[in-house]
Amino acid sequence: MSSKIRLYFSKELKANLLSTLSKEQSHYIKNVMRLKPGDKISLFNATNGEWDAKIVNHVREATEFKVETLSKRQNVENDLWLAFSPIKKNPLDMMIQKTTELGIQKFIPILSERTIVKEINIERMKKIIVEASEQSNRISVPKIKNLEPLKNFLNQFPKNGCLIFCDINCEKNDLKDILSKKILGPVCVLIGPEGDFSEKERQLIIEKKEICSLSLANNILRAETAAIAAVTIVNYHLNFS
Repeated sequence: MSSKIRLYFSKELKANLLSTLSKEQSHYIKNVMRLKPGDKISLFNATNGEWDAKIVNHVREATEFKVETLSKRQNVENDLWLAFSPIKKNPLDMMIQKTTELGIQKFIPILSERTIVKEINIERMKKIIVEASEQSNRISVPKIKNLEPLKNFLNQFPKNGCLIFCDINCEKNDLKDILSKKILGPVCVLIGPEGDFSEKERQLIIEKKEICSLSLANNILRAETAAIAAVTIVNYHLNFS
């Protein structure tokens, strides 16, 4: 069996470690993928990298494994964040999944005046993030913060970071110039709610020194489309410009 199955393992990984998978992971390995003792899997986390491991045994609701060799070390990644106003379940799921695949390191849900969805299931979002990390071959797993007011987010944003505000009222699209400058802190994409930020909120945003306003398109984009498009463009410039 090829070690194509990748699972996130939050605890320490090291050579010759004997441990067990979670109940949910064990069910997946044993009953869905039908792996047997001796079959190989890959385990990873941002601290220890990715390791080849061997299934040792299935014991009740737990699968025992033994870590063998290091297959991939953790790479230095762009500190790319996404701040967004929560939207409906299915579009939100897709946005979280796709932007995880694209390299987001931190998700920050924000509450604005026009936010319609005022609660999100953080544990459910974490599950989507882990699954997207497993299938996209990345080693780090993004963090997600609890929902916070827009004003708090703006006040706490790192002074050495760059906040890219996707603003439908802005005509600038000089992202290459923005990201060509040396940025010591995180680069964060800020996406508004359906219906956009209020004028009061917009003024609060553009007054921040760390803000760089950006126009994504001539058309009005849905929130999830804007997030995926912006993260794609920003990630491209960070990696290849």
